Amino acid sequence: MTIGILKESPGENRVAMLPESVATLVKMNVNLLVESGAGLTSFASDKQYEEAGAKIQPKKEVVSGADLLIKIQPPTAEEIALMREGQVIMSVLNPYFNGDLIKDLAKRKITAFSMDVVPRTTRAQAMDILSSMATVAGYKAVLTAANTLPKFFPMFMTAAGTIKPANLLILGAGVAGLQSIATARKLGAVVYVFDVRAAVKEEVVGLGGKFVDVEGATDDKSAGGYAVEQTEEFKQRQAKAIHDQAVKSDVIICTAQIPGRKAPLLIRKETVEAMNPGSVIIDLAASTGGNCEVTKDNETIIHQGIKVIGNSQFPTDMPTDASRMFGKNMINFLKLIITKEGGLNLNWEDDIVKGTAVTHNGEIVHERIKSVITQ
Repeated sequence: MTIGILKESPGENRVAMLPESVATLVKMNVNLLVESGAGLTSFASDKQYEEAGAKIQPKKEVVSGADLLIKIQPPTAEEIALMREGQVIMSVLNPYFNGDLIKDLAKRKITAFSMDVVPRTTRAQAMDILSSMATVAGYKAVLTAANTLPKFFPMFMTAAGTIKPANLLILGAGVAGLQSIATARKLGAVVYVFDVRAAVKEEVVGLGGKFVDVEGATDDKSAGGYAVEQTEEFKQRQAKAIHDQAVKSDVIICTAQIPGRKAPLLIRKETVEAMNPGSVIIDLAASTGGNCEVTKDNETIIHQGIKVIGNSQFPTDMPTDASRMFGKNMINFLKLIITKEGGLNLNWEDDIVKGTAVTHNGEIVHERIKSVITQ
């Protein structure tokens, strides 16, 4: 089998696999084609890929010569036009919000695996690109906040008096939230954390955060660790608790998301306007609507003295390690569909393979995605 690694579009600095991952696949008896310049923004040269065992070619030759294509961002219209019936692509398709793309891939009889819908099971943890990229995002969000805030993060005892530590509020204690807590605490900030899942309280406290309790949350264990939709009564109590803590915060980092749905609105416009001028809000959920009412995706705005940064793409700002983590996740998935001889074997009896597939043989095969985009 031949695997092709495509170059990402401008603005995406990561690459789906670094040369070290290519070397691993070569040992698995797989042929590798890499689009010329694919790794440059991740600081990996074409020469390094060649030394790892790959062949460097232009995009058209990579697509035509590969049985399976890999990239991070969804394939472009140009790339899809070059693909042939029966070809396989692995990418982060964001299928719940890219319905037209999914329908097009199905129509062209392309088998597509969307790595952002890998089942949330213990066995699939090593393939969970969302968790890997959330780790990067949580880390970078705190560093960005520290560089943006016109105050120190830690407490200082100086000849000029005592400098109080910054107060942070983190909304959502998933992987990004937990990494934000750990990083902010290392920088000396006081960290408050809100999450509807009571089960994460122990982790929050263990990292040095202060958990903001709001009674009456719905916690669905079948949701795979994600937050679920809450009752209106709870939302009212939640809104008051978040508002009260937010107006005392120097930094708010928003990470709360619900798979396949718009991000929950947690910071109202009036809350932003009640915060102290110079405060910072970083919204990692910007691409799905944002947790903050005034967030604009991929933009930094000033709203009545509050800097609001809408950024769901922090991993691209750390392309080397983010690419390294992404590539390892991909290799772990590929091990499920590559035979010892290096052939392709799509085992539809495997729950991870089946649960990650979005289109196959001219159909949308992921039932939940199908129900959402064909409504």
